Amino acid sequence: MRVSALIGAAVVACLATAAQTSPDLWAQEWPQTNFDKTTVENWDEIRSGGPPKDGIPALSDPAFIAVGEEQRIGDREPVIAVEIDGARPRAYPIRYLTWHEIVNDTVAGVPIAVTFCPLCNSAITFDRRVPQGTLSFGVSGKLRHSDMVMYDRETQSWWQQAVGRAIVGDLTGTRLTTLPTWMESWAEFRARNPDGLVMEQPRHRRPYGANPYRGYDSAARPFLYTGAPPPHGIHPLMRVVRVGNRAWPLSRFGAEVTQISEAGVTLSWRAGQASALDTGEIARGRDVGTIRVRDEQGRDLAHDMMFAFAFHAFWPDGIWMTGP
Repeated sequence: MRVSALIGAAVVACLATAAQTSPDLWAQEWPQTNFDKTTVENWDEIRSGGPPKDGIPALSDPAFIAVGEEQRIGDREPVIAVEIDGARPRAYPIRYLTWHEIVNDTVAGVPIAVTFCPLCNSAITFDRRVPQGTLSFGVSGKLRHSDMVMYDRETQSWWQQAVGRAIVGDLTGTRLTTLPTWMESWAEFRARNPDGLVMEQPRHRRPYGANPYRGYDSAARPFLYTGAPPPHGIHPLMRVVRVGNRAWPLSRFGAEVTQISEAGVTLSWRAGQASALDTGEIARGRDVGTIRVRDEQGRDLAHDMMFAFAFHAFWPDGIWMTGP
């Protein structure tokens, strides 16, 4: 989908959902969701992204193959690397997550949800265990500040993907634990984990490897976002590295600056990873590089590589690490 078509679809979606900003109307579609419990103050923030509930089919318990058996993925294509003690490292290719957005899996006994919201470039892995039990997640078809609203199949509560918190339903206020995973190129993952595993291609009819959001990360504005732009003149679709409530613009990194140590964390950048939201073929996307985030002891930290507008929307009082 070209950016012009995407923006056109946004206008249609806004018109179609303008009358559906009351929880009473959403309840007709979601009869098992408790709309009396919510942290949403302005229902106008929630929009239909186009597909209905499960119109983007989340995956559960996917198959894996050995790294050496994989022949379809391009070297520069992004994957989400999941490395949990007690299990072989696993790669979840963005070529599949672009079309499914959530993968429910279990690694070394840990139930996880690997998530990717293309409209925010947000790739986060959550522990699916909460005090109320273990959850499994699906795609609601709703967006808030252009970010995916997930739902759990156990209580039909709605969850904001960017922050990992339930915003509507019985589990409102419950938070998911974020795991320290990251996006990197397939070549990087393969070189570091020759004995690792990679998710097998799902058995759905999708043009895997294609980018339906062609040109999105160089568009003038985000899809279905009406909030304030980021401060400091930062472009809404600039990638930022979010660690907690701090954001480092990716523009601070490049050939001359490959490592930054600030606020007790070290961020390292290296070239070689393609943008999944640039050209029509993910493997041919422009190079945006890979970021790794570690603490002062060298341990990987949970973080996200999201667009600046999304950070500003969900962390309006967040700290912008713009440098000297």
